[in-house]
Amino acid sequence: MSENDSEYWFCLKHHAVEPGAGCRANDRLGPYPSEAEAARALEKVAERNEAWENDPAWNDNQENDEA
Repeated sequence: MSENDSEYWFCLKHHAVEPGAGCRANDRLGPYPSEAEAARALEKVAERNEAWENDPAWNDNQENDEA
């Protein structure tokens, strides 16, 4: 078993978890340490996007820029 066999990726093209070698890197999220974590990839993306959108340090508010 190679080192990459213990990594899992989520394929955006096939909406499936892939171990090690799989689809091209541009079509995948990861690596994740387990198959279960890779299966949650899209949930994690949504959670991180929501946190970023609600982070006042990164929230560009055009109303404040006009003042």
